[in-house]
Amino acid sequence: MKIVTGVIGNDIHVVANRLMDLSLNARGYEVFNLGVNTYLEEFFDASVETGADVLLISSLNGEAEGWARDVKPLMSRYNSLDNLVMMIGGNLTVGSGSATDIIPRYQKYGFDLVCHQVDLNTGLDMLEDYLKEHKTS
Repeated sequence: MKIVTGVIGNDIHVVANRLMDLSLNARGYEVFNLGVNTYLEEFFDASVETGADVLLISSLNGEAEGWARDVKPLMSRYNSLDNLVMMIGGNLTVGSGSATDIIPRYQKYGFDLVCHQVDLNTGLDMLEDYLKEHKTS
């Protein structure tokens, strides 16, 4: 299973990105890590180029929402991403905010899985459960 991952926007959390990469590889995924400071267009372009099954975006500085609002309009430009599983995780808001408020907002933006302030292994377990439930191939 192919996963494109990286850190969105102006976020430079390199260590967290590397840990995510190592964890995904350890679970047997084929990982295409775009690194930090990645724009949505780069995520979508890489997903098309690699034939990715999952796009896993992370954010730790809390500024993901400013970038994530553009997911649906931008994704509509890509014909081959209809079956792409969209996941975002990390610290997804600046300041305080509860998962009860944040998760539905990100789902409205177009994400299938939203892991606000969930530890990495729990988030990856959620991804595996989601894939088992929703993937037919």
